[in-house]
Amino acid sequence: MSKIVRLEKKILEKNDEVAARLRKKFNGLGLKVINIMSSPGAGKTTLLEETIKRISNRVSLGIIVGDLATDLDAARMERAGCAAVVQINSGGRCHLEAAMVEKAYEEVKGKLDILIIENIGNLVCPAGFDLGEDERVMVAALTEGLDKPKKYPGMYRQCGHLVINKIDLAQVLNIDPEQFEHEALTVNPKLRVFKTSAANGNGLGEWCGWLESMVKG
Repeated sequence: MSKIVRLEKKILEKNDEVAARLRKKFNGLGLKVINIMSSPGAGKTTLLEETIKRISNRVSLGIIVGDLATDLDAARMERAGCAAVVQINSGGRCHLEAAMVEKAYEEVKGKLDILIIENIGNLVCPAGFDLGEDERVMVAALTEGLDKPKKYPGMYRQCGHLVINKIDLAQVLNIDPEQFEHEALTVNPKLRVFKTSAANGNGLGEWCGWLESMVKG
C-alpha cells in the first residue's frame, strides 16, 4: 500500500509541475483556459457545439478533446465551426494529464482567446489532475439523478462552475432543476450555476455570455 501511495504522489507532483509551467505560459499569452468535466453522456460535446455556433464569430476558440478512443467528438467540433481542434486519445487512462495538454497545445494554430479542454467523461479521476486551467466547469445532466452531487462530492468541490444540462427533460424525468441546484450547492456553496438545454437553447445565452466576459474582462 505504501508503494502505491508514493507512486500516486510522484505522479501528481510531476503533473503539478507541468501544470504550473502551462499556467505561466497561458497567462503570458493572455489565454483563458477552461477545463470542462462530466460523466459520460452528460452532453458536454453538444453543449460545446452550440457554444461554438454562438460565439466563434466574436471569440477565437480552441478546443482540446479528450477521449479514451476515436476522434468523433473532435470531428463534431470542426463541423460546428471551430478551426482549432485537437484530439487526445488517452490510451485507456480515465483522465487527462497536464503533459497531454502541453503536447496537444503545440498543435493549436493561431492566437486564441479561450482554450476549452473537454476532459474524459468520468466523475472521479479528472478532479485530481491540474491542467493549468483558469476555471473548472462541471457539466451534469438531469438524467443522472439528484443523488450525484453527494455521491461524487470531490468533483463538485473541485469545480467553480456547474452547468445543469438537459433541462428540457425536467418534466419527463420528474426532476426539478432547482432541486438539483440545491443538492449541488449543499456540497459546494460557492458554485456558480447555469441551467441549459442544447436541444432548445434555454440558458445558452447566459452560459455563452459568461465565456465572452472572460475575454472582455
